[in-house]
Amino acid sequence: MASRPHLLLVEDERSIREPLAEFLGKNGYRVTQAADGGSARDVLAGYAIDCVICDIMMPGEDGLSLTRHIRENTEIPVILLTAKTEETDRIVGLEMGADDYVVKPFSPRELAARIKVILRRAGGNGQRQRAPDQQSYAFAGWVLKAGERALVDRDGVSVSLSTGEFKLLLALVTHPQQVLSRDQLLDQTQGREAAPYDRAIDNQISRLRRKIESDPKTPEIIKTIWGGGYTLSAPVTRL
Repeated sequence: MASRPHLLLVEDERSIREPLAEFLGKNGYRVTQAADGGSARDVLAGYAIDCVICDIMMPGEDGLSLTRHIRENTEIPVILLTAKTEETDRIVGLEMGADDYVVKPFSPRELAARIKVILRRAGGNGQRQRAPDQQSYAFAGWVLKAGERALVDRDGVSVSLSTGEFKLLLALVTHPQQVLSRDQLLDQTQGREAAPYDRAIDNQISRLRRKIESDPKTPEIIKTIWGGGYTLSAPVTRL
């Protein structure tokens, strides 16, 4: 499958957001839309995003606050969409860590060009840049040591995990007691290489259950939510 960077487009004006998302989609990007800061935070929590394009002026949480949140938690590039009269906000946005800005009204082609430059600058031809997770997560008698990529039981005995199983379990323990769809889990574990309707998630869940569940046929830790996806039902403590 061809590489398709995943963009998050945050814009409250539907008349701007939807045509722009369609244009970017036709130019090789996968685009998720959000109409406000709260929705954008939900997308960022559930998906692996390569670049955020965010309007500054929005009702509720504005683009500057969202940029601050993104920069405090990730290294995902941010491009701000601003009005001509918002010079001060543009300066503040750049000081908060935004990577670029585009002044409205703008050409979609110009924005696409800037996105391409930002992704290339991010490294790895635009592959998302995130600080490696070094924490450990305790749940249901297990500890997942992210920095060591190790899973140990309550007696300290290590259980081997494949790379795919590790990424899947890490996605689940960092979103405890939340329902994650197969699409979200694919995005978190395989990123832009994920194929639609891929059954790899179901297979990896089955393998994980055989390793961590007392009875894999009646799982108590990783539960299936029919029509929804999977959830790690156990509480998680960060160590």
